[in-house]
Order: sequence, then structure tokens, then C-alpha cells
Amino acid sequence: MGARPKLPGHRVVARVTLDVAVRREFDYLVPAELESSVREGTRVKVPFGPREVMGVVTKILDESPHGNLREIIKTVGGQALVTPSILRLVRWIADYYCCAPEIAMKAVLPDAVRKEEEGWRERLFVRALPVHGDLPKLTKRQEDLWTIVEEWRELPLQELVRLAGTTSTTIRKLEDKGLVSIAPQISERDPYGKEHILPSQPLELNAEQATALKSVVDAMERLAKPAGDEAKPEGDSVFLLHGVTGSGKTEVYLQAIAHALGQGQGAIVLVPEISLTPQTVERFKARFSQGPQQTLVAVLHSHLSAGERHDEWHKIRQGRARIVIGARSAVFAPVERLGLVIVDEEHEHSYKQEEAPRYNARDLAVVRGQQEGAAVVLGSATPSMESYHNVQRKKYALLSLTERVDQKNMPLVRVIDMRSAARKEKGISIFSPQLREAILQRLEKNEQVMLFLNRRGWSSSLQCPDCGYVAECPNCSVSLTYHRAAQQLMCHSCGHIEAAPTKCPEQSCGNAAIRFAGLGTEKVEAALAKGFPMAKVKRMDSDTLKRKEDYRRILGDFRTGKIDILLGTQMIAKGLHFPNVTLVGIINADLSLHIPDFRAAERTFQLLTQVAGRAGRGDVEGEVYVQSFTPFHPSIQYARRHDFIGFYEQEIEFRQELRYPPVSRVALLTLRGRSEDRVKFFADHLRKEMDALAGELGDTVVAGPAPAPLLRAENFYRYQVMMRTPNMSALSRKLSARQQALQIPDDIRLIIDIDPMTLS
Repeated sequence: MGARPKLPGHRVVARVTLDVAVRREFDYLVPAELESSVREGTRVKVPFGPREVMGVVTKILDESPHGNLREIIKTVGGQALVTPSILRLVRWIADYYCCAPEIAMKAVLPDAVRKEEEGWRERLFVRALPVHGDLPKLTKRQEDLWTIVEEWRELPLQELVRLAGTTSTTIRKLEDKGLVSIAPQISERDPYGKEHILPSQPLELNAEQATALKSVVDAMERLAKPAGDEAKPEGDSVFLLHGVTGSGKTEVYLQAIAHALGQGQGAIVLVPEISLTPQTVERFKARFSQGPQQTLVAVLHSHLSAGERHDEWHKIRQGRARIVIGARSAVFAPVERLGLVIVDEEHEHSYKQEEAPRYNARDLAVVRGQQEGAAVVLGSATPSMESYHNVQRKKYALLSLTERVDQKNMPLVRVIDMRSAARKEKGISIFSPQLREAILQRLEKNEQVMLFLNRRGWSSSLQCPDCGYVAECPNCSVSLTYHRAAQQLMCHSCGHIEAAPTKCPEQSCGNAAIRFAGLGTEKVEAALAKGFPMAKVKRMDSDTLKRKEDYRRILGDFRTGKIDILLGTQMIAKGLHFPNVTLVGIINADLSLHIPDFRAAERTFQLLTQVAGRAGRGDVEGEVYVQSFTPFHPSIQYARRHDFIGFYEQEIEFRQELRYPPVSRVALLTLRGRSEDRVKFFADHLRKEMDALAGELGDTVVAGPAPAPLLRAENFYRYQVMMRTPNMSALSRKLSARQQALQIPDDIRLIIDIDPMTLS
């Protein structure tokens, strides 16, 4: 390569990541009139071939190795949208997760703030003007209107029209008389703006909570010191807060955030489910709505409207909101002077992004904390194997909360052997006699019940007892689920829907006695209505929650006692606090236990423990009934005893034997295409390439190719190659380089998933 040409006049060069997928960055000249506004992180419009496209400046250069550079057309926005710290994170994501820079950049900037035109909403506001001397002569209606304006001083025109029961013409007459001004203003869209939240005060901590808080606060103070003041110990930035359900982890979070705010720093709080956000937001807004640490609390998740997301994001970027709460994408919130990142329920697989870039927000929280000198707290009653393994290796510091607050007892867990129950009742019933009796007793005492089944619909399959026909999805290798209310069969993988038949569809059979086998929440709801007619029952799953306010409304009704029995899928399994819930029933504890995934036992243990933790959080001790056909499985028995350490110790032996995470790291390579033969052929070729790559690295195990657990999904056949290595950073770099040279045909796609959470 020759000497890099000098640019005439040493004009400034900007390196730009474009919004189009080209897997590289491009250099552009910065026009003289834009030099003061173009910096790293600035959104720009640039020429690209015959088009004009948007992009982000990632580096400012004095010269470029390329000649004939074109000029940036314009800048967008008054400030750089991507901060230097987020740019560092983007580069790390692209390297580690084997994705193009533009894909990583797209993850950190929501679509709502990527547009060329800024998306602020302007509305007409009415503002009272100072009155000197006597009021002008007003009609009775105008007097009433003026009284409202005087009281509010300023409010939106349409809101005033509604409050006064008048028209904008009448309001304009007050403007003519010099009493009000009517002018457009930016009106922010706050998803929680209409809620009235009462301020709360810090609670007294017990000894374990106080010890945990002190450890986090000490770390924040050490990290806030200039570099070189003292050596930072191993694991400083990252804490695993292992607290049993109901142990008061949230109060530790709140008081740690208060300390960060007192230092002039900001905080990010990640929650695994969008459904948990309203309750979390309410608690955090109540704590920080007034007082010396008063600040706006911004919310980021996918259920916000585009306008709400735009406004919430800019509140953070402008520094007006110093606390951010949200799902996994909130890890990218542009918080300046970040002092603390909290990942609640850190074990949850929903922190993993299933599409490129396939990041895990928990892991990115740790990386971002290390890059920005922020403390990181990973909280859970059932930590992931990876996080607890990092504690064992001294990479993370362990903080333990072993007791519930106010000395409340953990719920008593009873495991019901459904095999013996089926023999006694001459068939499998939804509720064992023990659970049925327990529900009746709790209802008689006006206490509340939560029932959990992680499968929606009425029945999991339709089959013919005569010919053996099973209704399967035409696009995927799974059976269709029967939804009785809609009289439909549905694929929960691709969304395919068809009408439920009244007889066997096989032409040679036509049997009218087709059976709907298996169990879903819809069927349990019907059984509850029949068996407990006096109870008010509500079902919560993705079939019943159609609008974004439905979740808050149902939980609000449950909290105020308007619902006796709440039945749901895993969206009710964690993070919810209802003091009057004294009984939790787990209908089928085996659902997640027998899937072909090395994490099946871990997921089952976590889910059972989390669901059980919803019981007994008030003054009355709680009970949990776990119905299982494999009652002596270690996952179920350790969950019954709330024994995470015991579960970890037996599970890690299995992981060590087979070199599964957390003992090693996994890269899952999936080939998918319309022709199974072609996919399998190129999967064999991929295996040879990966064997060669593993030889370069050493200590890397390659397995496969094998059909994916779900072989056909949305009419694509899928084969997988799995790589296990102790050094994922080195493997990621090799994979990124090799990916470009593999020459995969256009009709076959290669998907690289680093640290996958599922193998499906």
C-alpha cells in the first residue's frame, strides 16, 4: 500500500457509518461551513452513489487513505446524538457479536430519533398575560374562561377547550382583549404523565441490606476518583446481589441511585419484561419526584409510541432525566456521567436480543460499566449460572440477602405428584385435590390466589384417535395450538392461523371424535369458572393483553381486590408484589424441563422459584403448590427448598463434564434455506471450515452439523454447528474475518449467535 495522500489545504475528514448495510465505513470531506458542527457522534446526510443517505460520524481525521472524497451534505440535530462512550460500546458490539458496524449503530439509536427531521410535537398553548389596571369588559362565558386560565397560568389550547366546555373562537376573543397569548410550544409526550404518584421516603434497611448498600456506595466512590488515586480491586464495577424473593433488593437499588445522584451522576435500571416497567417506574418516580435528588425518570421500551420514545430519549440526552428505566435497549441510554447500572432479574433470557446484533443487555451493562467507570449491580433471587460462576472465579463480588424484609417467612412449597393424583382420580385433572382445596380455603378467607401455566391457548395439539392425524403448521415443524374462543388453530412460532376442524381432515378418515390434547391457560380459565363460580377470575397472557394499558389495568384491579384469582403465563412470574396473595399454584411444572436445551433444568428451577416468590409477601404466610409428573427432579426439589446454592453445585458438575457454559462460551452457527438438502450440504462445508478455525485457536470444540431443535421454521430448514471455547473474544475475531470468505450462496443465510440463550 502506497503513502497516504495529503488532502489539499488539510481539509477535515469525517469517517461515517451509514444507515445502509454495507459492512464498512466511508470517509467524507467536511465543508468549511460545517466544521464547527461536525464531531464524533453527529448525525449527517451524505451522498452515496446516486442516493443521499443518513449516517453517524464515528471519527474525525486529518487525512484519508482514499482519494476523490465527496462532501457531507448537512448535519442533523443541534448536538451529537451518539456520545463518545456509546461509540466505544458500538465498536465493542460489532467486534464481539460478529455484526456490521451499521447494525450495531442502529441498535443504539431508536428509529424515532434517527429521522432527518426532528420529531418534536408542537401544540398551541394558552398563557395568561399580566393585567395592568381593570379587566376589559367580558361576557359571563369569557369571565368563566379567564378564571380557569388564571388558575392554570398556562395550558394546551385543546385542554382548555375541554375544561371550559367552550370553543377555540371564544378563547381567541380573550387574546384579542390582551389577556392571553396563544402560541405553539413543544409538548412532550410522557407515557406516565397522567398518573398521580405520591412521593415516598427511604425505608430503614436491615443489616444485610445496609451491608450490600455500603459495598455498592464504596465502589461508586472509588470509581468516581480520578485514575491513579488507588488501585481498583478485581471485580470492582460489578456486584451480584443474590437476594431471596421479597428480600428488599429494590430498596437497595433506590438508595444506591440516590447516592449516585448526590454525586452528580446518572443511573440506568434494566428490567427484563416490559410488563414490569409500570410498577418499577411508579416506585422510582415516587422516590425521586421531590427532595435534593429530584430528577425526571425516563422510560425506554418497545411498547412506547414513536413520539413517546423520541421525547423520552431526548430527555436523557439533554440531561433532564438522570434515571432511565427500561427493557434491554435501555442499556444504550445516552446518560452522561453514568455512575450506576442495575440489571434486575439478571438471569432472564429476555435480556438477549434474538436479531442482529444479538447482544445480551446484562453482559453489555457490565462492559459499559467497565468502560465508563460505573458500578454495576446484577440482582436476582435465582442468579444465572454464568453470573454465579463469575462470583466463584472472583470476577464479581457477591452481596447476599438471605431473609425477607420484616422477618417474613419464605412460603411453604408442596410438590404434588400428578401421577398418583391421576391414578386416584382415574384420569388427569387440571387441579389436584390438594390444590383445589387450598384455593377454596384462601377464597373463603378473602385472600388472593395466583395460578401459573406457561402455555397459552386451550390445548397444545389436535389429534385423531383413529388414524393418528396431528394438526401441524404448514410452515414449521410444530403442532398447532387450539384456541377455543376464536375457534382457531395457531402456530406459536410463525403465527400461522387456520380454522379449527370439526372432524378429522384426513379424507380417508373423517372421524368426528377428534381430540384436543394438552393444556393451556384458556382451558384453565374455563375450569376455574366452572369449579369456583363465586370467584372473580382474570387471565393474563398475550392473547388477553391487546392494548398497552391492559397490563396496568389488570394488575391495578388485582391490587385493589377486584380480582380473586389471577391466572397467567410467565409475565406474572416475577417482580410483582401483592401482599394479599397467600397461595400460588403451578399447574404444570414440567413444561420447560424436557426441551432439548442444556439450560432446561436451570430455567425450570428459576421459573419455579420466581413464581413461588409471589406468595406470602404480606402478613399472612404463603403456600405454593407445584403440580408435577416428575416430582423428584433436582430442579423441582431444589426450588421447593429455595436452595439456589444446592442447585448450582449439582448443575455445574453437568456443565463441566460437557464443557457447556459457564465453563466455556458458545458460538452457535445456524444455516437456513428453503432446500433442506442444500442447507445440509453447506452445513457440512461449514463444519470443515470451523474445524480449521478451531485448529488455529486450540482448546475449541466443534459439534455438528445437526438439525436445529425446530428443524423447519417459517418454511426455512435450519442446521447448526456449535463451537465451545474458553476465549470467545478470540473466536469472535476469527469468525468475523472468516465470515466474509465463506462464500455462502445467496439462497442460504448464515446466522452467528455469540453466547446464545436458547438452541432453538
